[in-house]
Amino acid sequence: MLELKELQVAYGNLQILWDVSLKVNKGEIVALLGPNGAGKTTTLKTVMSLLNLLEGEMHFDGQLINDLETHEITKMGLSYVPEDRRLFPGMTVKENLLMGGYTLGKDVVHKNMEDVFQLFPRLKERLDQYAGTMSGGERQMLAIGRGLMTGPKMIIVDEPSLGLAPQLVEDVFKVFLDLKSRGVTILIVEQNVNRTLEIADRAYVLEQGEIKMSGESKEMMKDEHIKEAYLGVT
Repeated sequence: MLELKELQVAYGNLQILWDVSLKVNKGEIVALLGPNGAGKTTTLKTVMSLLNLLEGEMHFDGQLINDLETHEITKMGLSYVPEDRRLFPGMTVKENLLMGGYTLGKDVVHKNMEDVFQLFPRLKERLDQYAGTMSGGERQMLAIGRGLMTGPKMIIVDEPSLGLAPQLVEDVFKVFLDLKSRGVTILIVEQNVNRTLEIADRAYVLEQGEIKMSGESKEMMKDEHIKEAYLGVT
């Protein structure tokens, strides 16, 4: 579904990514792990054409997307939920969701919104509430819901549990499993490594701009470096 080949990305003269390669197969949940500053968010932004690519190739659903604009990539079926959520605080829940599907026809928007409400019933209860007055957990639900309004084939999510209470974190991860059961492919960047590895099929570890290891999540949870560096186990 998504394949990155030897990506190199820089901010000005400072190179951030060095030959980053990874693959996400259809129907998988794949985690991209690593410490702060490793280049995880840079990788996601590059995929969505929010940053320029120096070298390498990016393919989505079998098509080269190196030279496509963000809106063109979104139309292909790839949706992005950024770390800072990027909601419109002065707009209602309904209006924010409609912005997520503004390129679609009325019937499709209605169907997709109902699908979002099945995943997040709380959003339906707060349809006319302004996004800026919602709790952190509700705003995260709205950000993910807006990302789903296009009916994507794949969604990439950056730090979905950031700032959330433990029960809300669990609710968000259950949604990812529900999305997987519906056939949505997911690439997730997340600091809650233990819970992420529990739901992911495979994972990559990005450190200092390079992929240092990859493999099946169950095996990575047994790795001594992963346990010591990310799971707090010595």
